[in-house]
This record gives sequence, structure tokens and C-alpha cells, in this order.
Amino acid sequence: MRSSITYDSSIQIGMAPNSHALDLSARATCLVFEDQASRSLLGEVRHIAPSDATVLIIGETGTGKELIARHIHELSDRRSGPFVAFNCAAINESLMESELFGHERGSFTGAVSDKAGWFETARGGSLFLDEIGDLPLLLQAKLLRVIQEREVVRVGSRRPIPIDARLIAATNVKLDEAVTAGRFRGDLYYRLKVVSVDLPPLRERPGDIMPLVRHFLNLYGARLGYERVELVPETVQALLSYPWPGNIRELENSIHHALLVCSGTSIRPDDLRLPVSSPQEPRVASATLLPPLETALTHLFANRTTTPDLYRLIDETVIRMAYVYCEQNQLRTARLLGISRNVVRDRLIRYGMLGSQGTK
Repeated sequence: MRSSITYDSSIQIGMAPNSHALDLSARATCLVFEDQASRSLLGEVRHIAPSDATVLIIGETGTGKELIARHIHELSDRRSGPFVAFNCAAINESLMESELFGHERGSFTGAVSDKAGWFETARGGSLFLDEIGDLPLLLQAKLLRVIQEREVVRVGSRRPIPIDARLIAATNVKLDEAVTAGRFRGDLYYRLKVVSVDLPPLRERPGDIMPLVRHFLNLYGARLGYERVELVPETVQALLSYPWPGNIRELENSIHHALLVCSGTSIRPDDLRLPVSSPQEPRVASATLLPPLETALTHLFANRTTTPDLYRLIDETVIRMAYVYCEQNQLRTARLLGISRNVVRDRLIRYGMLGSQGTK
């Protein structure tokens, strides 16, 4: 039975649970399409879903890329098959090949039995590869071969296994720039981008904000025992004026937090725990920081004879400071710098800031 929540005139998608589904938040099980931009996107999805074409979903973190992937699956002829989701940034690189393509017993230490990979598991359905931009270059080459040949070879085996799964990939990285920088294979990029879906950030579809707010209020309010929750006018204004850099995920967390801390049944702006200054302000402020940065670089250039390996020094300093700023979290560091996690990991190992097996 499909889950369903209806309110106002918004279009929403409810997904039925299946044995392959992840433990999803409210954000990932119901997405509102009220804004005109969202309705246009939904129409585009309806057109591409029936085909078996590979789809690349592009959007910022927290915009609901997995939900769009699930909706494409539900509207396709493969809806009776499994929907399998795999996050390319959430697993140790050394295990990624085995997870994707499977392995044979004895192929490596700990491989005590044969294991099918996610491509085989998704037979007859759809395989969703999230954060595809973080896939290591070596595995990019193997993934390209799988897409071209429509077969996988398990680790430790030479026997090809035919696959029957529609591939849907997602990224918050500009893959065209990653291709130019040599971090992503151009041939794989064009194989993935048979059809592309650009998912707008929440700040570009403001008509979705209040319907989403009502949905999260109903959902978390019921869990916390509220019969009715109201928003004071100032709270509505705060919700509509905030740019939501964390998108729907941030909105969901803010509403959940507000319900936990509010007094009575009214939510005030302070209950939302939104930053006092707009997240857009640092971008404006960063422009004023450019002259000091340029001054520092000019000083380094002028003294280059006393500073050998100048590029390495600059690169190492940027990586080290960003890594410390992000509390030694590789994924956050990669997102801060706009590069892939694999590049961050490579630099950390190269500069002695991380052991060769570091995976955080």
C-alpha cells in the first residue's frame, strides 16, 4: 500500500516501502511540488520515466535527488522490480568494487562466500548511484565498461554476468568541471548524461516552502502529540525570507527542532534556530577578503626564490586548513572546497595528514 499525505493543492509523491529501500526521513518519502518550477520538473520526469535511458540527476545536497530517482522508478515499467540505492561517498574505497560488482568466495580476506553486487541485486529494477562524482577513477573505468557491455565481472572471477537494471545517478558536483580538472572521466560523464534532470534548490522554488512546512508540522507534530500547531506571522516571514542553503533537509530539521523547543502550540522565529545572518552574506564578504588573499600570494610570488615548491605549499595549506575547519571530515572538506572526496583523501595522504587507510 502506498503512503499518502494530502493537503492544499500541492502535488506530492508517496513511495511504498520495499525490501531494498533505505530508512528514509520524511523528506525522502514525500516531496511537495507546489512551485511552478517544481511542477515543470515533475512533467519532465513523467516524460523520461517510461524509457530505460540512463538518468543523471543534478542538484545540491538536500534537494531530494533520491526521491526523484524513486519517482522515476515508480513511473517506469520496472516499478515491480527493486529500487536499490548505493552512496558512492559512504563506503571505504577498498570495498566499493565488491559492493558494486560482487565477489567470489576466497577472492580476498573475509570473502567467505559468494556475494552478488548491487548491479545484480537490482535485476529487473533500478540502481541509484548517489554522489557519483566521488567514485574513484579506477572504478569509473570499470563502471563505464559495465554500462557499455551490460555485464559485470565479480571480484575474483572471470565469468561475466549479464545485468538488467536501469542506472540512475546523482551528483551535487559539477561533473563537466570535474572532467576538465581530470577528476572524472569524460566518456563516463556522457554515458551517464543520456538524460539529465536539474533539481532546483529550495531557494529557487519558494512556492514549495510553506506546503513542506505544513507537511513536516503534521508529521512531527503527530509524533510529538500536538493536536494543532500554529506559526506566528513573523515565523512565516522568517521561513520565506531565509535562503535555505541546506535545502529541504535543513527545513525538515528546523521544523522538527522548533516543535521540540516551542512553548505551547505556537512556533516563533527563535524556535527555528536559523542563523542570525543570511548564509548569502559570507559570499559577499568573501569578495572583500580577496585583496588580502591576493596580497599574501603576491608576497609569496615575490619571495619565490626562498620558497621552493610554492604550489605544493599553497595546496597543502589550503587542504590542511579546510580539513581542520571541517573537523577532520573528508566529505565536508570536499564540499567546502568544491572538489571530490577522493581528491581530498589523496592530498591528505600525500601531505602526511592521513594514513593510507584513512576513511573518515
